[in-house]
Amino acid sequence: MTHTEHFQAIASQSSAVPTLLCGHCHSTLSRGRIFRNGEQHAHGISCNTIALCPADDCGALNCCDAALARFENGEDLISKAS
Repeated sequence: MTHTEHFQAIASQSSAVPTLLCGHCHSTLSRGRIFRNGEQHAHGISCNTIALCPADDCGALNCCDAALARFENGEDLISKAS
């Protein structure tokens, strides 16, 4: 059985546009790779919104709930991505 590490996404402090960063390598998490986890938590992480890091040497699974809570319209960010 493979153990997958999960990281907490980070809300970028220096961006004019709401931006999430990978909790592992700090790469920008693209909106196309941010999605809802669903009720059954298919990815083994109890988190409502998750993101896969697009960096070739990373690919970490990030929980975005806490980072999205820092944005005034965090849910809008996800609805535009979905």
